[in-house]
Amino acid sequence: MAQTEAKTPDVRPRIYGNYRLPTSKGLAGLSTAGTVILILGVVVGVVLMMLGQWMLALVFELLIGLLILLSMQKNKHGRTMIERIMRRFGWMNARYAGANVYRAGPISRVPSGTTQLPGISARSTISEHTDGYGRPFALLHIPVKNHYTVVLVSEPDGGGMVDQEQINRWVDRWSHWLGMLTDEPGLIAASATIETAPDSGFRLARKVENRMDPNAPQFARDIMNETVRALPTGATVTRAYIAVTFKATLRPGGKIRKADEVANDLAARLPNLTLSLGDTGAGVSTPLSAQELCEVIRVAYDPAEAILFDRAHAEGKAPMLDWNEVGPQAADAYWDTYHHNNAWSKTWAMSVPPRSTIQANVLQSLVAPTPEVVRKRVTMLYRPIDPARAAQLVENDVNTATFNASSRNRATSRDSRETRAAKATAEEEADGAGLLNFAMIVTATVRHKEDLPEAEAAIENLGASARIRLEEAYGAQDSTFAAGLPLGIVIPDHLALPKTVRDAL
Repeated sequence: MAQTEAKTPDVRPRIYGNYRLPTSKGLAGLSTAGTVILILGVVVGVVLMMLGQWMLALVFELLIGLLILLSMQKNKHGRTMIERIMRRFGWMNARYAGANVYRAGPISRVPSGTTQLPGISARSTISEHTDGYGRPFALLHIPVKNHYTVVLVSEPDGGGMVDQEQINRWVDRWSHWLGMLTDEPGLIAASATIETAPDSGFRLARKVENRMDPNAPQFARDIMNETVRALPTGATVTRAYIAVTFKATLRPGGKIRKADEVANDLAARLPNLTLSLGDTGAGVSTPLSAQELCEVIRVAYDPAEAILFDRAHAEGKAPMLDWNEVGPQAADAYWDTYHHNNAWSKTWAMSVPPRSTIQANVLQSLVAPTPEVVRKRVTMLYRPIDPARAAQLVENDVNTATFNASSRNRATSRDSRETRAAKATAEEEADGAGLLNFAMIVTATVRHKEDLPEAEAAIENLGASARIRLEEAYGAQDSTFAAGLPLGIVIPDHLALPKTVRDAL
């Protein structure tokens, strides 16, 4: 009789890596646009000299050389001098037009006199529907791009006192869930937001009071009440929000569906999405209702109202909010900060992903509560790539990495590493792995402006410990703040400069 060996559990910490930055073919480290400018500059210069326009040719070549020099000067975040100049001019134009100042309310210029959301989410609308499990869910509509978003909420347990085998399983399930998004019809983006904030204590008091036996001994009741009063001191609450965004059309050139049609479609698909999230360590996930989503966004713009909402729920008096009332009454966007109502925020975006291999707990310190920050959000943005395009993209990436390595007289170690990473990505995609574009946004909110330097130092140190490079969202603090909220905003679709042009630069 054959004997079978017992399978040993996978208790070793796994390592992850091979994160790829989009690259373009270019000579001598130039981008595609820089290479085209270089070639055209040489051709035009030769033509001008053939026509006898030597002085004009000299001036033209000097201008081309200056552009090439500016496109080669990059900072630690990979931003060229041209990009930084364009960002500064864009900010100056926004200030001149007054787009960095927002005032709402009864005496403002807002036609309805309400406090609607500012910026790219100003025209958004919300409706409420019921999914296949009978749970109400909010459907957020961005009419400018005909995008529809559903937001899920959960309270994950975290990785404390959890076996490594379970952590490895959670990462596998999360990877599978992200890969599953590439097969969801009409899905164009998803985001995962981890928010930490002070606990007011009203939530705990409400739960204990509802579960306390009225016939319990008075001594036991006194102990529980004393614990409820003392425990919330210095405590924090952690929530996770998953936003999934769908297009109004299921395929290019298809029929543009209305909100009711999209809601009927999502009502049958939401149970599977929430059920599969339970295996990723996210805990029990449920859709946010319209009222709950209104409270989440309102508290983000005015953190002082969080305790008012918690107290109202504890007293059984749920406040009624309209979507036109969730925005700030006053907001001022500065070059590197954002002042909204009675709070100050600063937002960073990931400029460079981890270059080396990492473990599953690499973001643990970044998403954990930070004493220097009143309210913090860490948002991962995902844009699934259609499997039909993924194969072509990875092959183009391999060709680009090979071309960049062969275009030098002597390939550097980084060129060889980029080529190996591109080939590894192509092999994984060929084996059936999903391909996604991803980004990270970190927002820190404090009560007073004087607290910003301490919060800034804390976030930058946490970013370094997570092996990522965080860049302050200069000149775009308000829009990046909104992108870090669970609103499902797809930033590349709202850019004034087309994405293809930005990638070429």
